[in-house]
Amino acid sequence: MTDSRPLPVAGLLLAAGGGRRLGGRPKALLPYRGRLLVEHAAGVLRAGGCARVHVVLGARAADVRRRAALDGCVVVENPEWAEGMGSSLRAGLDSLAGTGARAALVLLVDQPGIGPEAVARVLGAYRDRSSLVTAAYDGVRGHPVLFGAARWAGVSAAATGDRGARAYLKEHAGSITLVECGDVAEPYDIDTEADLAHLE
Repeated sequence: MTDSRPLPVAGLLLAAGGGRRLGGRPKALLPYRGRLLVEHAAGVLRAGGCARVHVVLGARAADVRRRAALDGCVVVENPEWAEGMGSSLRAGLDSLAGTGARAALVLLVDQPGIGPEAVARVLGAYRDRSSLVTAAYDGVRGHPVLFGAARWAGVSAAATGDRGARAYLKEHAGSITLVECGDVAEPYDIDTEADLAHLE
């Protein structure tokens, strides 16, 4: 008999970007440690404790679906991915409606220095549907970020352009639980050609 209890926290991987500053190479398709970056990041969410993982794709989504091993993940395509990260965050949160998830733990595909340890720490600070938790690096807010389900509507309303949840987090700074992760993760981004050195 399968366990049908709701999974409290779902992993939400934002992997839709087109890699404009990387010459139009989608970050999801970059190679990392023998597999694609999107596979690595989905594995980080699972290893960190997220039993349900939703992956938001956009740029070259058909290629990613064909080439990436995302078995067991719910793949969400965001046709408006070119509008920026905000549209992908909205698409991801919309995809969690009705799943029984009580929170979403959001990870970005282009931060391979953030591993399961940081995910597990942020996950461990989940309390209820109004939880608002972010990783911190030397006290500075970063990813991953956990949004309780009671906050999804507000986050979606504020998620525009490439800013993602930044405006929402700034507005609700007093409610955020910061979880220090600087000893177990590095929050660098893969944005430019020079950053590709992190993937070697």
